[in-house]
Amino acid sequence: MKFLEINPTSEDYWRAIILFGRNVACYKFALAKALLEIAREGKTEIKLENLAIPYGMQIVRHLQISDKQTTSRSSQFLDIYRQFNLGQIDQALLIDATVRLGFENVIDAFHNLPTGEINQPFFDRSQWKIKKRIILTDDLLKLVEKQELDNLEREIEARWRLVETSWLLSVNRRIIEHDPLDGKLFTLGNYNIDSSSKRRINITSCRHAIDGYQKGKCFYCFTPVSIVDNSDNLADVDHFFPRSLNDYIEGIDGVWNLVLSCHKCNRGENGKFDRLPNLKYLERLQVRNEFLIDSHHPLRETLIAQTGTNKMGRQRFLQNNYNEVQRLLGVATGKGWKPSIEYPIAF
Repeated sequence: MKFLEINPTSEDYWRAIILFGRNVACYKFALAKALLEIAREGKTEIKLENLAIPYGMQIVRHLQISDKQTTSRSSQFLDIYRQFNLGQIDQALLIDATVRLGFENVIDAFHNLPTGEINQPFFDRSQWKIKKRIILTDDLLKLVEKQELDNLEREIEARWRLVETSWLLSVNRRIIEHDPLDGKLFTLGNYNIDSSSKRRINITSCRHAIDGYQKGKCFYCFTPVSIVDNSDNLADVDHFFPRSLNDYIEGIDGVWNLVLSCHKCNRGENGKFDRLPNLKYLERLQVRNEFLIDSHHPLRETLIAQTGTNKMGRQRFLQNNYNEVQRLLGVATGKGWKPSIEYPIAF
């Protein structure tokens, strides 16, 4: 997997699970959030009855946001959660049902990627069926000690929101748009099944949605950035091709053209501002966009619709736009903007 080719860290393996693992139900996201919550407490061994509480409360919360939490037509397990949300059963019954039914489809599958199971698991599952417990590994315990933890939690939530929205509204057949004023990703949906009128449906923050694909780094210099509001190193959402060229570049506000940048690169001394980046960053944009496409649901379909149905066509789309911006801005070949310092390559 290309995402893990360059010196993969524990954070990279975690992000690969969240971004590239199968999406057929909400359970992976709920378990991921529960694991981080438990690991924060420094626990190394967790019984399923204790894991069921944070795991289950995540599902409770998301069913209140969107009732569609699986690609299956029905789910006995999720029906029990709906009963809880309606006040028809108490938490004790909910937790009991979660221990019996809630982990069958997620514990064994959590570490699976399209290329196989990762070789640095975040928990040992060998005892979960017999002794009803899992053992957290050092990789997970170290993960919660790192500064990126707040980013990782927001990335899970953003990915979950994108996926559940796609299940509910068939967003895979719609375009996900970006509002540069409030930084939200949104789509347009029908008010009801018989209506042709559209309403805006906010999905998630653009920062939260794309940070993982850049491994929590500035697109240009690879310094760490944050997606936590009011943090000192809060990432800027930058237009690779300057937004000032909106009249010339179609779909310039599309996710394909949006990258996260540190303050210094975007608007600091000798920053990019409205300049065209050096040609080498065009290849990096192509790599980042292919990560989004490989991830599936639903930004994949949006990028394909906007940039091309195959990799060669998407490369041609970016190169043609680059050539046009070079002409419009009068940038000589090889003379595009570069940051003054660039840290070791992350992707």
